[in-house]
Amino acid sequence: MSEDNLPPLREVINHYELQAKKKLGQNFLTDLNLTGKIARSAGKLDNSIVYEVGPGPGALTRGLLMNGASKVIAVEMDHRCIDALVDVSNAYEGRLIVHEGDALKIDELALIGDHKDKDILIVANLPYNVGTALLVKWMAVDQWRPWFKSLTLMFQKEVGERIVAKPKTKAYGRLSVLCQYRAKTEILFDISPRAFSPSPKVTSCIVQIIPRDENIDAPTQKILEKLVSAAFNQRRKMLRSSLKSLNTDPLPKLMAAGIKDTARAEELSVGDFCKLAKEYEN
Repeated sequence: MSEDNLPPLREVINHYELQAKKKLGQNFLTDLNLTGKIARSAGKLDNSIVYEVGPGPGALTRGLLMNGASKVIAVEMDHRCIDALVDVSNAYEGRLIVHEGDALKIDELALIGDHKDKDILIVANLPYNVGTALLVKWMAVDQWRPWFKSLTLMFQKEVGERIVAKPKTKAYGRLSVLCQYRAKTEILFDISPRAFSPSPKVTSCIVQIIPRDENIDAPTQKILEKLVSAAFNQRRKMLRSSLKSLNTDPLPKLMAAGIKDTARAEELSVGDFCKLAKEYEN
């Protein structure tokens, strides 16, 4: 038994026959010392509501609860995992609320309900197949600052590097700009494949994203997203060519933003993209 008097994770996985499904992007964590470390890295848990996606058999969930989370709301779409999560909820006397459903389609605030003066922290070992889509969903909300205080998320290392990448690097792209123009991003630490069952072929990492106050001169998010997507969809081309897909002459916009028409997407800073998006917005 572990310190929360629940069986070890490998026993839970075997008892409920929870073989990870590749089509669901599942790789289950089995080390409660590691999930405790992830939970502590998320910040102050005792007066917050933690929103977790893809808890599986409950490794990170238990780490959060053992480290003082007063309330965890977990969304899991794999029906096989629900009984294991109910066991965790019973052990923690209702501090865990489990919702079966698809996190991409959920209205999180409606699910969380009245949170009064408590911060909402999103902490999750995201399924590999929907991790990026969920991140874009959370970063693209219309109202900023958003409803969450921070994101502490596990990704494949390659995705984490894209989130924090700087201009003029291979990893720098659409995801880098869309995250960094609204938030501070940082890779906290790496996680070995050996921490999972089954072991993936890639290293993972924990990324923390802390929203900033949005600049009053910031462009509309949807316009920025269209611009960045057009620029990086043809990243080897000069901007005077790649931005023609926006169906307007890019040259006057580039000139007004002080950007060379011969520049390529990876050469622009986040600030450059914001200035250019404002020209399109105007």
